[in-house]
Amino acid sequence: MLVCTRRIEWDAMHRIPNHEGRCRAFHGHRYVAEVTCHAPSLDALGRIVDFGVIKERVGGWVDAQWDHTAILMRGDSDPAALAIAASNEALGRPIYWMEAPPTAENIAAELAVKANELLAGTGVTVVRLRIWETPNAWAEWTPDPA
Repeated sequence: MLVCTRRIEWDAMHRIPNHEGRCRAFHGHRYVAEVTCHAPSLDALGRIVDFGVIKERVGGWVDAQWDHTAILMRGDSDPAALAIAASNEALGRPIYWMEAPPTAENIAAELAVKANELLAGTGVTVVRLRIWETPNAWAEWTPDPA
């Protein structure tokens, strides 16, 4: 199978409620996403998709929703979560609420679903999405086998 991958980077804060270690505290990361796409055939120029399409659609969404803000779990019991939400809202950077703890695994799954929605109509599908939380730790999403 022939695939192409676009790298997208952003900075965000998160915390993992009930984590057994330091990740239960608010902290930030330089996240990296590798969005890997496949199409049934190449276009007239010999591409799966122009890399700029992935950058514009998926990267644009990441910039608007996740960059320089907080990715937190809805219902986070830490009072600071609501204070951060209010502060970011006042500064024009609303936080992103996830239904699950914002682990690298859950962020990868969330972005994979969103990326497939954002790329609808292009003829490509996301076949792998890797989230690097640190330079040496990553999580990967792939679709369930049919």
